[in-house]
Amino acid sequence: MLTTALTDYGWNDRFQADFEPFTAQGLIPGRIVVQQRGGYRLLTQDGEIDARASGVLLKTAADEDRPTAGDWVAVEARPGETWALVHHVLPRKTAFIRKASGPRGGAQVVAANVDVAFLVASMNADLNLRRLERYLATAYESGAEPVVVLTKADLTGDPAAVVAEVEAIAFGAPVLAVSSKTGLGLDAVAQRLPPGKTAVLLGSSGAGKSTLLNAVAGEEKMATGEIREDDARGRHTTTHRELVRLPSGGLILDTPGMRELGLWDADAGVAAAFEDVEALAAACRFSDCSHAREPGCAVRAAIQAGELPEERLRAYEKLQAELAFERRKEDPRAAQENRKLWASRHKAARAWIKQKRGGPEA
Repeated sequence: MLTTALTDYGWNDRFQADFEPFTAQGLIPGRIVVQQRGGYRLLTQDGEIDARASGVLLKTAADEDRPTAGDWVAVEARPGETWALVHHVLPRKTAFIRKASGPRGGAQVVAANVDVAFLVASMNADLNLRRLERYLATAYESGAEPVVVLTKADLTGDPAAVVAEVEAIAFGAPVLAVSSKTGLGLDAVAQRLPPGKTAVLLGSSGAGKSTLLNAVAGEEKMATGEIREDDARGRHTTTHRELVRLPSGGLILDTPGMRELGLWDADAGVAAAFEDVEALAAACRFSDCSHAREPGCAVRAAIQAGELPEERLRAYEKLQAELAFERRKEDPRAAQENRKLWASRHKAARAWIKQKRGGPEA
């Protein structure tokens, strides 16, 4: 079943094997190329069809297991009907997951089965290193290769300086300076999109995601918007998720801008994004070091030596606290362990103060 129509969109032997159980049920494979609130647009071996998730799938699947853009799914075509039905989601190769906004705050899969995550930020007043750290952590957790793309390089006087600033927190992830207006860096983006490979564009509103997609595609595929002059931020122009096949054969998934990116079960991703802090923490004298006042703290020593910015540690601690908070909400035992951890840290701090003062604990 490895037809050209499917392989052009990333179908391979792995997905074929995962699909085998559904063949006897009369279902066909398809990839979600457009995701909107009312349903999906699927690419199948016979072309594109409109579809909705079956009632059983919606009732039984957890939030993070529901169909999303980039997913390969098992579909009941239903000839003569307006809508096909999605019955199953095939196991994902990668998944970019964030904490959904709102009171429920469950998991939301933004993109599935992508090979490269283009983390797009504009070289204007809205460039935010702390936000990029969040995106890097989530990208590493997803399993996709993160690539930071700094757009609108023509609007800054020293693009190289901005790239260097971002490279200092990217730790090995490529950082590309691009300009859709002048063409700078577009070849470097295109080189990461060989035939059959999928990339996702992720970033805040106004970062230039849709403009970048149009520039790489060589034609207007997605609508674009203007930037507000007062705060250099953009308005939402992409209102749905859409997978676009480029003339080169590569695939790019455009997504709406995200005002916030809450972490979801991203411990490994945070560790990878903050490899420098993690390495220093492993060298601390105490395994439960809080990096505050304990003796033998390698993290504090690096900060004092100017080798680690204080704000970098603060950002790491903020993300760790965010993950711990989510764990405590889900697991009462995690909350109890957290209280024990902080009790031990306070005890260590009091002992250190006593030793320094040579008297009773304060």
